[in-house]
Amino acid sequence: MIVGQSGRLQYEAVLFAASLRQSDPDFAGRLFVAEPQPGPKWGDDPRITNAATRELLEHLGAEIIPFDSVHFGESYPYGNKIEALLALPKGEPFVFFDTDTLVTGPLSQVAFDFDRPSASMRREDTWPVIELYGPGYGQTWKALYDKFGLEYESTLDLSQPDEYWERYLYFNAGWFHFRCPHEFGYRFAEYALEIRDNAPEELVCQQMDPWLDQIALPLVIHSFGGGRPGPELAGLDGDVTCHYRVLPLLYARESDRVVDVLESAAAPNKIKKVLKQYDPAKRMIFQGRGTKVRAMFDQNNLPRREQQIRNRIKREGFWMR
Repeated sequence: MIVGQSGRLQYEAVLFAASLRQSDPDFAGRLFVAEPQPGPKWGDDPRITNAATRELLEHLGAEIIPFDSVHFGESYPYGNKIEALLALPKGEPFVFFDTDTLVTGPLSQVAFDFDRPSASMRREDTWPVIELYGPGYGQTWKALYDKFGLEYESTLDLSQPDEYWERYLYFNAGWFHFRCPHEFGYRFAEYALEIRDNAPEELVCQQMDPWLDQIALPLVIHSFGGGRPGPELAGLDGDVTCHYRVLPLLYARESDRVVDVLESAAAPNKIKKVLKQYDPAKRMIFQGRGTKVRAMFDQNNLPRREQQIRNRIKREGFWMR
């Protein structure tokens, strides 16, 4: 499942679907594009109103399914991934991907253990932000596990030093999987809402937006007996999928293989015609701006933090999203 709606996500959904069909022609699963519906949580209609985009997604084998935004919506669009889970078939194993992902290899050959949930480790130390006189990583995370009655010690990576961020279970919510989307979705919503509305005092200085989904996710995964991904999932964020975030970052830092997949998936006229309606795709992919961004960086010696890459692209006037 991915999320698709008006604006940028509809074009990212096209790229995801096109790259899946190109990179894994034997994929026999179902591709759901979950679409938020109009309601009090949205100021404007969030649906994919572009008829050509809807037709193309369906041509690529996607099933567009509606869901209602009960808790989040426009105020926290990252909550789409939580609420959309309840639109999927109950009791059927699922994998969620952020829409800004390309499939670059045979996804159907990844050995998912759907009874043991896990999620993406392609993340930085974005949360919590430790204050000088505030609680540390351990105290902050333990307060959350205690709040939900979860055991804490087994979540620690003891190969990492105390109070170093990687010691603590923290994921990027760019992909995750489990045996049932309803089980996972109900608990994900429960934990996220409780953290948002009734956080432990250790979190009083912490920013929840946009990190709420990534704060709740490790707690949900641990509650179902999951944890860090094993080697069988190494293809995710590796040879099989790429969570590129935005097109300028893809051209700046990803492998030649990812760029080749992007440009070949976008090349067919039926796909190109739709993508050209999205200015970043038109300029980055079809007018050569991506090639200029790529030439600015040595992909084997990139700046350590993503923000440094973003800032350099912005200084050169090439940033788009």
